[in-house]
Amino acid sequence: MSSILTNNSAMVALQTLKGINKNLAMTQNEISTGKTVASAKDNSSIWAISKVMESDVAGFNAISDSLSVGESTVAVASAGAEQIVNVLEEMKELTVSGNSETADYAKIEADMAEKEAQILSIIGASQFNGVNLLATDTDGNGGTQLTILSSLDRVGSGAPTASTIDVATVDFEANLDIAGRTAVTDQASAATALGEMEAFLQTAINGAAQLGASAKRVEDQNTFVSKLTDAMKSGIGALVDADMEEASARLQALQTQQQLGVQSLSIANQAPQTILSLFR
Repeated sequence: MSSILTNNSAMVALQTLKGINKNLAMTQNEISTGKTVASAKDNSSIWAISKVMESDVAGFNAISDSLSVGESTVAVASAGAEQIVNVLEEMKELTVSGNSETADYAKIEADMAEKEAQILSIIGASQFNGVNLLATDTDGNGGTQLTILSSLDRVGSGAPTASTIDVATVDFEANLDIAGRTAVTDQASAATALGEMEAFLQTAINGAAQLGASAKRVEDQNTFVSKLTDAMKSGIGALVDADMEEASARLQALQTQQQLGVQSLSIANQAPQTILSLFR
């Protein structure tokens, strides 16, 4: 039965064309944004997961900055400690030479005084952004250690907790009483000074080794955080990024379907006109 009031073919063609246009709009949105899930309405669960991961990535970027500053701080202190070890070795050599009766004690003591001043200068200068791990007060506020934000730990859906790396000051300011050393004026005092230099040298070596180990730990953690951030970005991309090759192929197919849908609707709309021939 033909009807001029109800055109079933046109309604079917119209609904088909609407579906094609909707899919075409979604595909064009994917291509323009580069994302399959660009908003919560696209896929609420995936969108929520991606946003949590994006917030963690932002947090790890801040942690990377903190680790970089901490790494530089420890590196400065480590360099100062190693230089102090070198100076103490030179002072030890001077005290050894002072154990000879033919030694020029005045010149030895003059050299010892210069190197003493050099060590004190190195201790004072081995600071980064106001933090000195060779001094008693490392952070300028009476602290005895440097606390570096190192990670964000998340278990399940719970809130993340911050982890830190604590780097203790080696406190050469107090542990190396270089200003209270014995002056080298004769063979006996040179022997006493030799024992003192040996003790100072061991303290400095231990401190430099401690700072070196801390520097390595901070460096390794910074490398790990960088790799972890990259992995999280890749994970987010796998969840929400559009497959551009697939989107391109789908776009071509939908554009063809759209053209056919328009043609089909046009044919269905012209069908009632054939009824006119019945009344001629």
